[in-house]
Amino acid sequence: MLRSSWASGPAAGVDGPVLVTVTAFQADRARDLPGIHRSGLALRRAWPQLDGAVGMWLWTQPLERRCGSVSIWQGEQALKRFVAWPEHVAVVRRYRGRGRLTSTTWTAAACEPAAIWAEARPHLSGTRLPREEV
Repeated sequence: MLRSSWASGPAAGVDGPVLVTVTAFQADRARDLPGIHRSGLALRRAWPQLDGAVGMWLWTQPLERRCGSVSIWQGEQALKRFVAWPEHVAVVRRYRGRGRLTSTTWTAAACEPAAIWAEARPHLSGTRLPREEV
């Protein structure tokens, strides 16, 4: 598995509970992965300006045609703003029908990146069923 470096958002350093979201996209065709990756990087570049974004990683398992993100938010409203953000909507529409997306969310007591990554990791490898499916 390949993982990007941590990208801090404007809410980095927040005290108290945070919302964690893990997304996993299983592409039907390997040839879609480079475009999906470029799209993820473009969204990541905007991360420092996204209100309520605490931090995130991108990840990929290219041989399994899987990729996604682990993102940490100040709360549900921040996540909803991101999901509705036109740039994110455009990416989702571009790749809709080209694979299967699963996601899961949970609340962590604090933003502890190492602990959050450890809890997210089984979702990325596909060894754990998602808590929610989108």
